[in-house]
Amino acid sequence: MSFNLITILGPTAVGKTKLAAEIAFELNGEIISADSRQVYRKLNIGTGKDYEDYIVNDTPIPVHLIDIIDLPEEYNLFDFYKSFFHIYKSIKSRNKTPILCGGSGLYLSAVIQNYDLKEVENNESIENELKSKSFDELKEIYFSLVKKPHNKTDLTSKSRLIKAIVIEKSEKVIEGKIHINSLNIGINPGREIVRQRIKTRLEKRLKEGMIEEVAQLIEDGIEPDRLIKLGLEYKFITEYLTGKYTKDEMTEKLYYAICAFAKRQMTWFRKMEREGVNIFWLENADKNSAFEIIKQHYVFE
Repeated sequence: MSFNLITILGPTAVGKTKLAAEIAFELNGEIISADSRQVYRKLNIGTGKDYEDYIVNDTPIPVHLIDIIDLPEEYNLFDFYKSFFHIYKSIKSRNKTPILCGGSGLYLSAVIQNYDLKEVENNESIENELKSKSFDELKEIYFSLVKKPHNKTDLTSKSRLIKAIVIEKSEKVIEGKIHINSLNIGINPGREIVRQRIKTRLEKRLKEGMIEEVAQLIEDGIEPDRLIKLGLEYKFITEYLTGKYTKDEMTEKLYYAICAFAKRQMTWFRKMEREGVNIFWLENADKNSAFEIIKQHYVFE
């Protein structure tokens, strides 16, 4: 099979970024990040923007979709999907190898499994009509259009439901969208090793100032509810700073929450496999093993 993308995926704390950068260095590539929180500026320590991982042999590797918007703005699956194809096309036009890297399952699936997402057209009349509907009526309309929702967060608020319905009613295809055939390399050292790495990394990030990072965001005017909505580090540290937990309670709860998140990530990747996605799994982020897979299977278009 001829592939037109390399994807590095896996649960949190397994070394995806560093491996993607090493591959990009060897293949004259650029990285497209598939991380739903690293898109936000000033969310550095908590989201794990390890900028040094993008430097290989003193050469900075270009990376896209990191640090592109400010809180309290929101970034969603559709925003990512539209941006991905724009950046992908740009990378290919410069005869470079696009490498998708991340752990946000929904974002990865959208690209690898070629989701049929559409551009929102400016149709104020439809939007105004929908605003007059109740939440239950909107859900009924939504499920009449979407049998199997990709993004369950569309069901969490009236505004999200309205936007999702407008998207489904639109017939404008995303500009630049092409069919993706991705060579997928997954990293999974096993649950116990992942849990230990999560523990070590959490301790390191707390020492590096992760609590201070969240405190600064609050001081800068970001509402605690918006930070809590980001989940994991930002949720639990905000709750600690607002008096819900002691520091020890926060640290313990956050550790278990990240472990649970890693488990959900693997569940998602297994679901992708059941749906026909082929993933070549490695126990560690070993570049030699990854290059063996690429050498055996990757045919440049």
